[in-house]
Amino acid sequence: MQNDPELNGKYLGTISRDFVVVAETLREASYQVRKRQISKYPIFVFSRTEVPIGSLFLAKEELALEWHIYASYLEDFIKHRLVDSEKIDDFVAAYKDPDEFCCLFVVDGENFTNFVFIPFPED
Repeated sequence: MQNDPELNGKYLGTISRDFVVVAETLREASYQVRKRQISKYPIFVFSRTEVPIGSLFLAKEELALEWHIYASYLEDFIKHRLVDSEKIDDFVAAYKDPDEFCCLFVVDGENFTNFVFIPFPED
């Protein structure tokens, strides 16, 4: 579950631009998911098109973003077989502190999906 080097060049710029705009909103959503004990592992799906993963949280048109943002969590990814039940321990081990990092699942068509952890801006 390491960041794919391809992500850095091809996607990281546009994701970072959008992330800066929504970082505090995602931080609060992550906190609420954990506080309400929905999951210890919130995941935000960044996709240029609509996807059937999680719930639409921020449509790209709302804030002039390049990516739609969906709210989800580990248990939903397991249910939809995006994280294999035999790989749960690996996912949990790779998952970074959600108070400091945002877990993103980047989807670009059917050809590219990847997890990436982006640090929240410091206050």
